[in-house]
Amino acid sequence: MTEEIKKEAETQEGVVEVAEDATETTEAIETAETTEVIDAESTAEIAEQEAEYVGIIESNLKTDLPDIRSGDTVKVHQILKEKNNKERVKIFEGQVLACKHGRGITGTITVRKVIGGIGVEKIFPIHSPSLSKIEVVKRTKTRRSKLYYLRDAKGRKARLKTVAMDKKESAVEE
Repeated sequence: MTEEIKKEAETQEGVVEVAEDATETTEAIETAETTEVIDAESTAEIAEQEAEYVGIIESNLKTDLPDIRSGDTVKVHQILKEKNNKERVKIFEGQVLACKHGRGITGTITVRKVIGGIGVEKIFPIHSPSLSKIEVVKRTKTRRSKLYYLRDAKGRKARLKTVAMDKKESAVEE
């Protein structure tokens, strides 16, 4: 009895042993073939579910995002849930140090703000449902894509040249 259980377990794992009787080998091969057919059907179902899942993700992407670049001063409106099921919007205004991972589902921006002489940085996923709005307040000219040197820069070295924003950009943000 225990030998039969061992053989069944091995056939379920996809390992087929050569048995002494021809009837046992044909049974083992038949069970192995049926598991392969089931696996092929289940993989097709999984592929369909993944395709539906990708469609769901693409439908959740935000389309009203402004053109955010490193060096911009932005206001990020974040929805916070409080006690008693209340929600409020908290605004975090600061300079964008880095834009990473493009504008896709994994895209993030790093925003830095100095509060009372202490630098505070937050990383925001740009397509997060907890972000209600991102506004570009001021645009500056930079020659780098990552402005991590601003963490150590003080005073005049921390200044960036301001560039006039287009009327189209300001109209989209309002």
